[in-house]
Amino acid sequence: MDRKLILIISAGLLIGAGVGLLIFIVAGLGGDLPVLELLPAGRSAGTILGVSEIAPDFELKDLDGQNVRLSNFQGKPVLINFWATWCGPCRFEMPVIQSRYEKYQDEFEILAVNFDEPAGEVQQFVDELEISFTILLDPGGKIQREYRVRGYPTTYLIDSEGLVRIQHIGFMNESQLDQYLSEIGVSQ
Repeated sequence: MDRKLILIISAGLLIGAGVGLLIFIVAGLGGDLPVLELLPAGRSAGTILGVSEIAPDFELKDLDGQNVRLSNFQGKPVLINFWATWCGPCRFEMPVIQSRYEKYQDEFEILAVNFDEPAGEVQQFVDELEISFTILLDPGGKIQREYRVRGYPTTYLIDSEGLVRIQHIGFMNESQLDQYLSEIGVSQ
């Protein structure tokens, strides 16, 4: 085979593989290319929110259209759970969180921030699982980007002073949740 033809075929294969990889990556991001973000001083785009940092304040709407602000719960521990209706581990974790909410709801607050999904789909999921804690909608995923969510579910436990004490990525079982709640001052 002619050396020039081999180079052309090789270049074509490399370009095709690169385009295929790019399509795979973009499809995995829901079709959205990453956007350059302005970050707070001292934080790079690849870092996660650190333990002992003050949890960034945010305001989102709940399923009733009411504004809910994290700072309104100052002085009370807060569990922030980032989740999606299509997330299998989220579906298994929600009843665990619900059971602890029913038991300790006077001692801490739960803010469950949904991945950028339509309110109707979120409401159907909440009704099906009989969730009674606060569900928030994050149109465009702005708060999830600020909290550096890279997978679902991701849970942050914030102490009564507003400091991040625990970050848990992935499914959280009952014993883990009980341990985390005790670490932020919720009675056991």
